[in-house]
Amino acid sequence: MEPLNSLTAHELLALLKAKKIQPSDIQQSIISQIKDCDQHIKAYVHFHEPVKAAFNLEEGTCPLPIAVKDNMCVNGEETTCCSKILKGFHPPYDATVIARLKKAGSVMSGHTNMDEFAFGSSTENSCYGPTRNPWNLDYVVGGSSGGSAAAVAADEAVWALGSDTGGSIRQPASFCGVVGVKPTYGRVSRYGLIAFASSLDQIGPITKDVTDAALLLKIIAGHDERDSTSADVPVPDYQQSLINDVKNLRLGIPKEYFIDGLDPEVKIAMEEAINLLRSKGAMIQEVSLPHTEYCVVTYYIVATAEASSNLARYDGVRYGLRQRPEKTRKSNIIDMFEETRAHGFGPEVKRRIMLGTYSLSSGYYDAYYLRGQKVRTLIKNDFDKVFTECDAVLTPTSPTAAFKIGERTHDPLSMYLSDICTISANLAGIPAISIPCGFSKKGLPLGLQIMTKPYAEEMMFRVAYTYEQNTPWHKEKPKISFGKNNHG
Repeated sequence: MEPLNSLTAHELLALLKAKKIQPSDIQQSIISQIKDCDQHIKAYVHFHEPVKAAFNLEEGTCPLPIAVKDNMCVNGEETTCCSKILKGFHPPYDATVIARLKKAGSVMSGHTNMDEFAFGSSTENSCYGPTRNPWNLDYVVGGSSGGSAAAVAADEAVWALGSDTGGSIRQPASFCGVVGVKPTYGRVSRYGLIAFASSLDQIGPITKDVTDAALLLKIIAGHDERDSTSADVPVPDYQQSLINDVKNLRLGIPKEYFIDGLDPEVKIAMEEAINLLRSKGAMIQEVSLPHTEYCVVTYYIVATAEASSNLARYDGVRYGLRQRPEKTRKSNIIDMFEETRAHGFGPEVKRRIMLGTYSLSSGYYDAYYLRGQKVRTLIKNDFDKVFTECDAVLTPTSPTAAFKIGERTHDPLSMYLSDICTISANLAGIPAISIPCGFSKKGLPLGLQIMTKPYAEEMMFRVAYTYEQNTPWHKEKPKISFGKNNHG
């Protein structure tokens, strides 16, 4: 039998049900892999003390360890958003998703690395340093949920949670050759998620295959009265939608996503994916999302404005870092605020706070933030129209495969364009999934993105599952040898 850490969640649950293994066996396999690999990959930033999982396999239970992005509160465990300003912060409560996982019998294996406050597309903006791609340690993992994606890809986690504000689950999932889901906005509670941009953020699964993603989303989804944006809608059994059949489904290919700048290898992989789904009976049609060209600029107005507002709470008074100014007769509490933020925030966080503050400032609000929200409505209307004609939309997850560590750190615009294919789903509030669809000539994974109308995750999973079951990509594993006891 393969090492337990290399198996999917549904395979492990089957072994548990057959009483061939115990939850502690899974934990030990994961811990062993982390000890072998993580000194090279650096997917984790905080390890949680293993606890005995409740061996309970009644309906809805799932006694498996899970890795959690470092912006989700776990009661008593240090949660820092990978920022110096939150060092030493131990939340006194669990995020709703964590509470639901614990209720299902899961244990947290640890917090994973991320771009500071989720500001980034490569997991290089972390106060703990970058996470490295398991497929090639010289390359980035994507961001901002890069640690979670890397942990799953390297079999250091059975599955993981990430958060997605502009592609932060899907893009790293694409770069690491795993599955990443951004649910419909409001499908999963944001209570206990440390906010970046409140109208865009969503928590979602990062898993080894589509079945696991459906299983995990079922556990964490649902209405939460503590989150005012949480949707009070029924949560389906997503595993029932895992049907290997797309016959007569209408799949849209937006022409705006297949333009100059798309890597030729990505284009070829997309054409092959489209042809496969066509061969399975799907009806492929070209569609138009005419406001796509405005997505990036709209996102970086709306997201930075909301980030500026959300990060105003970090002042050194109540929790986290407090940097005292040099003692002078003129020093006061304002000086303490300035010193704390100057030392606590990294360069990318400061850049986005300044951009957002400018957009919200007197005399510029209407010209930037208000106009950005109006364009956002036009982007959403584009999708609403397309979904009257199509069941799902197919695009690349990223215009390129993973790039080298350090390659774009001094070119913010180039870095921001990494999310050009994923941002629109957040602006429109729709669900989207990234699944593996091939490899570049350098052996780096590529991703296919599938988007559907709001609360149509069942259709999204159906298309994704059909593609996955007829291709080998999700079964591929990184070939790098991390240590003498490697189980990868």
